[in-house]
Amino acid sequence: QVGGFAWENCGDKRNPVVLQSLSVAPDPISIPGSLRVSAAASSSKTMASPLKAVLVVEKALGDLWIQLPCIDQLGSCTYNDVCTILDNLIPPGTTCPEPLLTYGIPCHCPFKAGSYSLPASDFDLPDVELPTWMTNGNYRVRAAVSNGGEELACIKLAFSLQSQ
Repeated sequence: QVGGFAWENCGDKRNPVVLQSLSVAPDPISIPGSLRVSAAASSSKTMASPLKAVLVVEKALGDLWIQLPCIDQLGSCTYNDVCTILDNLIPPGTTCPEPLLTYGIPCHCPFKAGSYSLPASDFDLPDVELPTWMTNGNYRVRAAVSNGGEELACIKLAFSLQSQ
């Protein structure tokens, strides 16, 4: 399906982390603009450092899907430890930003096993200078998270972007 928001779990049925619901509005996503997200996920095991994330980002070019390269940490990148990235964005010891704080969603490793739920919440998408290859269009993203070679989660997303 080209255009329109969609998601699915793509991992093994035994993966400990499963996305149960995800909704995003508006569709297409507008930059800059406001993004309303609701989500629920569950994990049957604690996720601890190092958490490796491998992203494959594709953009539709007519009927073809082109894999975007990893440039300045955007695109099809491998992040060897998401925990370190989170610590750099949100220094340990500081409170998690809203709305994570209100709903008890952690923003640092380790992420304890359990169920996490984010009711519909608004996030402001700033007017960031995106490279031209990352502007208007239809995208597919596959994100796989692993620890020590064990896949913990795999999620596929499809969405459209529209920059103002």
